[in-house]
Amino acid sequence: MRALNIHLGAVYAFLYLPIAVLMVLSLNKSGLPTAWGGFSLEWYGKLAANPKITGAAWNSIIVAVWSTLIATALGTTLALGVERARPSAAREALLFAPMIIPDIVLAIALLSFFTLVKFTLGLHSIIMAHVVFNIAFVCAVVRARLKSYDWSLNEASRDLGASALVTFWRITFPLIAPAVIAAALLAFTLSIDEFIIAYFTAGAGQSSTTLPMQIYAMIRFGVTPEINAMASIVMAVSFVMVFAAQRLNRGRIPGA
Repeated sequence: MRALNIHLGAVYAFLYLPIAVLMVLSLNKSGLPTAWGGFSLEWYGKLAANPKITGAAWNSIIVAVWSTLIATALGTTLALGVERARPSAAREALLFAPMIIPDIVLAIALLSFFTLVKFTLGLHSIIMAHVVFNIAFVCAVVRARLKSYDWSLNEASRDLGASALVTFWRITFPLIAPAVIAAALLAFTLSIDEFIIAYFTAGAGQSSTTLPMQIYAMIRFGVTPEINAMASIVMAVSFVMVFAAQRLNRGRIPGA
């Protein structure tokens, strides 16, 4: 057990020590990675005063919110339908395909499709692209809750005269709500952090630039304290979202 604990500690250090260093450097007044100049929130203030960064952050929030709402609605209904249908290996493979296909492949495919149908690119195209891969994650998380769902409650509700819609809102949705919320938080986190698909499906100009795209544009000229501060904020938001999603839904994802 001691050897396993040492191994676990080494893995955690390898994964999270660079993130901890990045967060500490974002609070370094000197802005240099080799010299500590004292604790300061100066770089966070400059970050908030940068119109390009704030505009990109707002674009990311718009994309994440809309893609999360659409993907959560579609993914939840998809999970309900799949769980009541006859098991099929082919269907399972199709459902999980967007989760395992490399992002670069999915990005090229979506860009080719948008070009084929002459669909203009912008924030709306990024939202649609994020919905495509988020539906699979939402469906997987909600299905984990539906594995232990008692479908006889729906039958009892219908026997008492309730319609299918009333049964869903009064019986089904309240029982699966924690999983739906967890799926939405996971979808929001995946969307706000995603770069490759957004980069391929975004239009030209700052109006469709998301926060990861802005970080990429800035980091090509070197890592600055503002980038450290921005990365720290993104990491903190992502960690909180993922932690909340795990607390809300502790069931295993089917096929994982």
